[in-house]
Amino acid sequence: MYICTSISYKIKIAMCPRNTVQNKLHNLKSSLHFFTFFRFSSIRKQIIIRDLRCDKYSVEYFDFVLVCNGHYTTPMYPETEGLEIYQGERLHSHLYRKPDIFAGHNVLVVGGGPSGTDIVNHIHRHAEQIYFSHHLETAPRTDFMTNVMQKPDIKHFTPDGAIFKDGSSATFSYVIFCTGYKYTFPFLSVDCGINIDVNWVHPLYKHCLNINRPTLAIIGLPHQICPAQLFDLQVRFALAFFTGRKELPSRGEMLAEMEADMAARWADGVTKRVAHKMGTKQYDYYEDLATTAGVTKLKPVITKLMKNCSRRYLFELDTYRQKRYRVVDDENFIGID
Repeated sequence: MYICTSISYKIKIAMCPRNTVQNKLHNLKSSLHFFTFFRFSSIRKQIIIRDLRCDKYSVEYFDFVLVCNGHYTTPMYPETEGLEIYQGERLHSHLYRKPDIFAGHNVLVVGGGPSGTDIVNHIHRHAEQIYFSHHLETAPRTDFMTNVMQKPDIKHFTPDGAIFKDGSSATFSYVIFCTGYKYTFPFLSVDCGINIDVNWVHPLYKHCLNINRPTLAIIGLPHQICPAQLFDLQVRFALAFFTGRKELPSRGEMLAEMEADMAARWADGVTKRVAHKMGTKQYDYYEDLATTAGVTKLKPVITKLMKNCSRRYLFELDTYRQKRYRVVDDENFIGID
């Protein structure tokens, strides 16, 4: 659910069909220039650009750079025992397009994030039986889907199915992995100073600014967030320092804060695979970004909307996409029919 706060109030929220989005993205991609290599040259950033329309290269120099390449491209798969002996079909949610190929089949969906939950809801009218494997603390409501059985994490795969950690088993002919994505920056040279350890991108000040090269910011790394609001806030956060309106802490101070933040995450059981996960901590993160940079905070109504949508997503999975809202003022919203 995306809410645009730069538009005046009385906003209607509407969903755009998936095929329309895909067509627009395809048309946009065909008209864009894509840079293929990025390195620091003295103080300025050198970017080598390839124009895909004419296959020509050029070089540009910039004082500041926002890296906004997204992170929903390179699938990440779990390292589960026995996967190599499983003989059925397997795919990642990144490649999921339509539900009818699962008609009459038993299907295992792995992962309880937005993709996993949506795909279960999307295919249940076609599949014979769905096994939904996840470790969510609060299980989503699936009782309206009589052919869906929720399962814990997988202990190991078998040639025709899997054994789960509770000792139960299932057979299925398809596995859909809804297990996230790898962060990749193939266009950044080594001297940009960015490292990726499993899926932890560092060193970054507040999961955004490159501590080694603080004229470069990476936008959109945190997940389990409200994307549009996060991107907007991180860009405003970075610009506050790029423009000189706010002075950055010293490199030592930024490193110390990052290390303290990550130490707390490791202590809470967060792994490097999900190092930038926010979830319920996202609201504190938004507040911290805005306060640190001295920029406008998210309106309270946006936080309330996000929490409302999160609850509906878990407990009203069959109808939550049909819900529409109208923002009344900075504090309040109403549902509309």
